[in-house]
Amino acid sequence: MSSTASGKNGTWRNWGGNVTARPAREVTPASVQELAAAIRRAAEDGLKVKAVGSGHSFTSIAATDGVLIRPQLLTGIRHIDREAGTVTVEAGTPLKRLNMALAREGLSLANMGDIMEQTVSGATSTGTHGTGRDSASIAAQIKALELVTADGSVLTCSEKENPEIFAAARIGLGALGIVTAITFAVEPIFLLSAREEPMPFARVLAEFDELWTENEHFEFYWFPHTGSTNTKRNNRSAGPEKPVGQIAGWIEDELLSNGVFQVAQWVGRAAPGTIPAIARISSKALSARTYTDIPYKVFTSPRRVRFLEMEYAVPREAVVETLRELEAMIDRSGLRVSFPVEVRTAPADDITLSTASGRDSAYIAVHMVKGTPFQRYFTAAESIFTAHEGRPHWGKVHTRDAEHFAGVYPRFEEFTALRDRLDPDRLFQNDYLRRVLGA
Repeated sequence: MSSTASGKNGTWRNWGGNVTARPAREVTPASVQELAAAIRRAAEDGLKVKAVGSGHSFTSIAATDGVLIRPQLLTGIRHIDREAGTVTVEAGTPLKRLNMALAREGLSLANMGDIMEQTVSGATSTGTHGTGRDSASIAAQIKALELVTADGSVLTCSEKENPEIFAAARIGLGALGIVTAITFAVEPIFLLSAREEPMPFARVLAEFDELWTENEHFEFYWFPHTGSTNTKRNNRSAGPEKPVGQIAGWIEDELLSNGVFQVAQWVGRAAPGTIPAIARISSKALSARTYTDIPYKVFTSPRRVRFLEMEYAVPREAVVETLRELEAMIDRSGLRVSFPVEVRTAPADDITLSTASGRDSAYIAVHMVKGTPFQRYFTAAESIFTAHEGRPHWGKVHTRDAEHFAGVYPRFEEFTALRDRLDPDRLFQNDYLRRVLGA
């Protein structure tokens, strides 16, 4: 996959292939000053501006018919402060490059999502997260950020400097300005022991609280039409390092997780009736394994099967009930779901529009392989999630609007008031922001 999803003859496409846009022009600034100039020029020409990362969002959050800013020249580490335990990186740096560069320096982020193709600013601006009992999303690890606003001025934001902007801009949806650099908290590199094992769905639901309490990072995948899950527990370890062997790793991560899975998706697409049988085989294909390695090698995995995804954060105490309703809905509906449902958690944080803002959260993600009809499944799942005061991931498929968000985010108006102040003429507006934040 190229670092940035794109298409032919000036058409931009996202990774999932479900969003396209035709910008009037594209700009690839090589410095913050060039970016500020491009913003001022767009305003003079009456064009809207959007920055795009690697196109990993399934929503049209980055789409524009105005000026599309590509950040690939704004990459790399600006500064490492070992005393303060921070690293400052340019906004267009892919997470993969950041993780590898930090590892070479003997450093690591405390927690991360399971995909690392995204840029640091794209991932944080949409609220990308992993799973954690105590450690939160990538945006919650931000200590400072640099933001270019609609009038071309460059602001530094932290708890001390522009704190009210810092509270919102860590997950800013691209609505407050264009992030050009991010300072993350980092720590000396550590080892994680991963324990992956199949477990009956009924047992995971019955013991969810214990599994969550006893592990620093707990997540599981449930295979619809089966009573099976694959669980993953990651905990810090004193070592020794025991990475997954190259051949075993290839079989598990490439052949089973991507290769066989891709074939299963093709078969399921051609003959939906075979999906429950395929799901039973898939759920048994991944055997138990344990391994110990540096964080990014444990937290992240390659995703080569293209899919569409909807994910909602529900209050953590509502997760078991929500999953039972989801299972009953799938059984009742006659839907054929070939992709596992992914369940993760995050502690409450203090970011204005974070999906975990002010409440301990559990994330439930439903997927459909690219090219299969997803509407019926996603619509039915969404009505269950919203009944539990669900907050959708900003970068994944959902149909919610500003009215819904005003109800589920206590500080929603704080964000929109800040946007009125920083972008009164809506230079960074697009259809998606009009829907989710209101006109």
